[in-house]
Order: sequence, then structure tokens, then C-alpha cells
Amino acid sequence: MATKERMSSRELGLVLAQQLLDVEDLHYGLWDPDLPLSLGNIALAQQRYTEMLLAQVDMLLADRPAPRILDVGCGTGHMLQLLVERGYAVDAVNPSAQLNRQVRARLAGMTPTDSTLFASDFGSLPLASCRHRYDLLLFSESFQYIPLAEIFENSPVLLKPGGWLLVCDFFKTSAHCDGAEGDRSFSGGHLLRSFYEQLSTAPFTLCHDEDLTPRISPNIALLDEWLTQRLLPASRSIDQYLRSSYPYLTRLVKWLSRHKLARLRYKYLSGHRNQAIFEKYKSYRLLVLQLDQQP
Repeated sequence: MATKERMSSRELGLVLAQQLLDVEDLHYGLWDPDLPLSLGNIALAQQRYTEMLLAQVDMLLADRPAPRILDVGCGTGHMLQLLVERGYAVDAVNPSAQLNRQVRARLAGMTPTDSTLFASDFGSLPLASCRHRYDLLLFSESFQYIPLAEIFENSPVLLKPGGWLLVCDFFKTSAHCDGAEGDRSFSGGHLLRSFYEQLSTAPFTLCHDEDLTPRISPNIALLDEWLTQRLLPASRSIDQYLRSSYPYLTRLVKWLSRHKLARLRYKYLSGHRNQAIFEKYKSYRLLVLQLDQQP
């Protein structure tokens, strides 16, 4: 009998975002004043984010012969495909069985490539066979899910001397856990100060540190509008129907799941998940780190 796969809530969120928004990428979009903020422009905003990362990769690897990249948390494999089409040798690591099916299908449809997909988390990579193999490790909104100690322990083993870490992700600001309105409305991300502290003792030099928060936070404004203007009225209508059609069953289900429902209401429907709160508690960074030139 086949083993039934268990999908995590994080994985479900990524898959639903892809399916509901009909996009190939699973990252935020990059918004500048010339791009009107609308759901119809999400794909274009995501494309700008992707192009920004590709430009960074091209710049960092311009002088390296036959560079090899590891795409950490490759999502659907869209970035992997774009990098291969640019002529890079690219491997990927991704623990999601659901998304890895898409990655394998994408690889099968491409020109023959020697790309390897490691169906595991970053900490389970076979370090012995990957030792000093890569010129660049790419973390596009995957950095937040990996313990910092694991990143700084394994990355020097995976990278060639002088290799690069390219990180684009959000971090928790010093306001985290201040107890004010909206605190912990957005989960995930390492404390930014903890990142800097651990970096100070790691064999890396921070070469670029750019705050992208003002260009990323408009995504939250779009999400907040969709939640409050679309999802909340729809959920109220569904609740009214269920209470009138199945009153006893509805009350029982709501009572049994009351704690989880309360957390979901606070996180998504309380009005705290907005752009201003995001900008207070999150710092979205573009980071470039270079490994020391060591044997």
C-alpha cells in the first residue's frame, strides 16, 4: 500500500498561493512606483524580483569558469529552470514532495541537464559528496526556514573557497515580541540581530546588505485587502449558511476547533496583517556573503 503523504501547513500555503494566483513563483513581488499595485500585476512584480536575483547571480559569477549553483528551497523549480537556460549548472534541494513533483516534471521537459534534485531539507544534504562543489548558494525566501547554526555550519562545506551566499528573505526586527498591537501577526524569519551576531563569528564577509522592505511590503497591502474585502465577507456568509442549515454540528465543530479558529482569526482577519505592521516587525533583506578564501 502506498504511503499517504502528509502536507504541512506551510506547504499547503505555498501550493494554494500558486493555484489561486496562477503564478509560477512562490516568492513575493518587487513593487516600484511605476507598477500599479493590483492583483493583476502580481506576476509582473514577481518577474521583477526574479530578474533582480538573476542579475545578482550574473554579477557574482561573471568571472568564474563553469560555475555551479545550489538552489536551496527551489519551490516549483522556476528559478532553477531560468538559471539552467542561462547556461549555469544548477542543483536544487527541496523537502516538499508536492513541489518536487513539479520540479521533476520541469526538469524532464528541459534540454538534458546534469541537475540533481535533493529531496530533503538543507541539513540532510550529503555533505561528503557535495563538498566544495558550489560557487553560489541561492536562498530565495528559504533562508527563514533553516536554523542559522545549520546554515553557517554546512555552507562553508558546500561552497568553493570564495564562494557566495545570495539571500533574499525577511527577518524579524528588534520590535519582535514587544507586545504591541499586531505583534506576532507575521510568523517566520530569523531575528536580524541574531543573524548579524552569528555572522560575526562565521567565515563569511558581508558584501551587500540592502533593505527591500518598502518594495516588498505592498504585497501585504494586497493580501490585507483580499482578506478583509473578499475572504472575511465570504467566510461570514458560509458561517451563516452552516449555522442555519446544520446548527448543532456547526456549533460542535466550532467548539472543538475554537483555539485554532481564534489563532487564525487573529492572524488573518483581525486587521493586524497589514503593511504598516509588516514594516514594523519585518525587515526584508537582499544579502550577499562571500566565503573566506580558504583551502
